[in-house]
Amino acid sequence: MAAVSFRLLFFLCCLSVIIISRASAQTYCDNHKGNYTINSTYHNNLNTLLSTFSSHTDIYYGFYNFSYGQDPDKVYAIGLCRGDQNQDDCLACLDDARANFTQLCPNQKEAINWDGECMLRYSNRSIFGIMENEPFVETVLTMNVTGPVDQFNEALQSLMRNLTSTAASGDSRRKYGTASTHAPNFQTIYGYAQCTPDLSLEDCTNCLGEAIAEIPRCCSGKAGGNVLKPSCRIRFDPYNFFGPTIPLPSPSPNSQGKSKTSRTIIAIVVPAASVVLVVSLFCIYLRARKPRKKIESEVKGEDSHEDEITFAESLQFNFDTIRAATNEFADSNKLGQGGFGAVYRGQLSNGQEIAVKRLSRDSGQGNMEFKNEVLLVAKLQHRNLVKLLGFCLEGRERLLIYEFVPNKSLDYFIFDPIKKAQLDWQRRYNIIGGIARGILYLHEDSRLRIIHRDLKASNILLDEEMNPKISDFGMARLVHMDETQGNTSRIVGTYGYMAPEYVLYGQFSAKSDVFSFGVLVLEIISGQKNSGIRHGENVEHLLSFAWRNWRDGTTTDIIDPTLNDGSRNEIMRCIHIGLLCAQENVTARPTMASVVLMLNSYSLTLPLPSETAFVLDSNIRSFPDMLLSEHNSRETRSSETAIKSTQKSINEASITELYPR
Repeated sequence: MAAVSFRLLFFLCCLSVIIISRASAQTYCDNHKGNYTINSTYHNNLNTLLSTFSSHTDIYYGFYNFSYGQDPDKVYAIGLCRGDQNQDDCLACLDDARANFTQLCPNQKEAINWDGECMLRYSNRSIFGIMENEPFVETVLTMNVTGPVDQFNEALQSLMRNLTSTAASGDSRRKYGTASTHAPNFQTIYGYAQCTPDLSLEDCTNCLGEAIAEIPRCCSGKAGGNVLKPSCRIRFDPYNFFGPTIPLPSPSPNSQGKSKTSRTIIAIVVPAASVVLVVSLFCIYLRARKPRKKIESEVKGEDSHEDEITFAESLQFNFDTIRAATNEFADSNKLGQGGFGAVYRGQLSNGQEIAVKRLSRDSGQGNMEFKNEVLLVAKLQHRNLVKLLGFCLEGRERLLIYEFVPNKSLDYFIFDPIKKAQLDWQRRYNIIGGIARGILYLHEDSRLRIIHRDLKASNILLDEEMNPKISDFGMARLVHMDETQGNTSRIVGTYGYMAPEYVLYGQFSAKSDVFSFGVLVLEIISGQKNSGIRHGENVEHLLSFAWRNWRDGTTTDIIDPTLNDGSRNEIMRCIHIGLLCAQENVTARPTMASVVLMLNSYSLTLPLPSETAFVLDSNIRSFPDMLLSEHNSRETRSSETAIKSTQKSINEASITELYPR
């Protein structure tokens, strides 16, 4: 009888897991994109479009992209099914989604429905080929992980990264991947990742990367969860929820008749193509014989990088457009002036506000940093990164156009005795978490591996809701995915934030950014600059001050006195994390993936930190002292720059300088 009861209990538990995991359909009706009236032209076009999906029996791969009608009542729709769904099941799922729209979104011009096996969305604007991360929905399985959560999370992160690679490498018919992996305590994690196949490999990778970055926040310690976005989705569960992927048929071989047609086409096209090629080569020859323009002679000796950014032609602004937007680069619009140029506020003809970095002609930046800024930043999309809107190349003029971030930079608030009161603990905690997610994206979740190398309070901008956005990637060193560090003789960064191994030996890695993040965390919590806390006539560096109070059991002395509304346990945990990141021992510092997990999962036990940098044998020595004592003969420009740099932010709106001031 006991055995029967046990089996029944086990069956009911498994059933409850399945019921909870199979979350009901999620429908989002966008009330901000306009409404239509019943029986209007738009309404009729919508009904016609969604009802014709089932008639397209020639589509066997589960991706539907159609439009119907004429502007302004034209309707666009995308339907996507999971890769294990046959055509009948796929169309049935999409039909259910259509019924949900009728009930839940009776008059919205834009809506999206996520089901377990499909997604359907429509809009009054073109949505094909556009990566969109919002709106997004997260659903969580109530079942908890058994065993060490950190080991489970590591296995989950590895699984999701592999699935991202699989899905992103798909073709224009399907971008989809499923797999499973083992976790502690004999657990198995089943997961899948999918993008709409109209995305490029890069956009798919970025979309899934942002979805994965949400897991620590929404689902840490849970055995299953979903992150649903318009352009991609991920899911992990403790049971196998997917079937075998339906193979995509290869194109059928040509018939004899088609072969004859092909031969006829070739006979016509090849000679024509040959003529075009000869004419093109002749034109190139004539162009090469023309004398160079005077403007080219002025920049002789510099490498031309225009060809390298042709992929971003859609981002290129006309110089006259930017000149008009900034009112001829008027002083009244100047936001700041640095060693390599000025930053201006501007407004485009459509009313959009922008920030323009105008590189000075005699700056040492030249093409290398400009190329980095354009080619790298334009490829990065994350809610915690400043968005590059475009660029301008005209003669020797080089401009970078960014989104305008209205609330200036973090240092403008956190170090001001009055303005810091606007940053209560909840806002500061959100800022810490946002910075961590942004750095994690740069290190691991973007297609390119990026090390920032100049993380500081003045490079953290705040939007209208005080959400952080990391700026200034001009100094970022691009590291191939299989590399973890690099060496450089050109030290770029800001004293106080740079890791000791970077300042002394030019060695940088992702852990260099981790160190800078640790300093930032301690600044945000204490409200003090890292350059020093004054005790009468004595000045103690923030890292030394924080470590001493941690060691002596007086950690609460680190906390900004104005923070009287937050959770003490949460604040103390963040101090703990900050000290772990700022450890002198490079290998002891956590990765940013671990930091994000620490911030979002209180079930993780934090290791004890070792001494931070700046504290050596109980004697405080600053970076300049260490640099002079160990590298007295080294008189490079980079060392001088590192010593002379300051922490003052002169770009108070949206863009900070590429080098220390």
